[in-house]
Amino acid sequence: LCYAQNLLFGTLLYTLLITLKLIYMVWTLALSTYLNDAPWENGATKAELIDYAERTGAPSAVIENLQEIEYEDDLFYSIEDIWEDIPTTDYEFGWRKDEN
Repeated sequence: LCYAQNLLFGTLLYTLLITLKLIYMVWTLALSTYLNDAPWENGATKAELIDYAERTGAPSAVIENLQEIEYEDDLFYSIEDIWEDIPTTDYEFGWRKDEN
């Protein structure tokens, strides 16, 4: 019961912060996976990425994040173009070679 209450509170707080525009695009690795097969090859516009996310049934958080992109006509070639701080190295994930 406590876990469910915390989850509900966290979801409500996140929704409130997004609604009040107090936070801007919140990406997680789980959300970014919904764009793994997006049409990145020749570049994709904001509208194309939103269309892809809607057609593939991505969660509303993904679509909301994409709607927050400022540049309508820019081409994006990977998730790194949208989420510049995406963890890419073992160190950023908190793994260290000496801790194997």
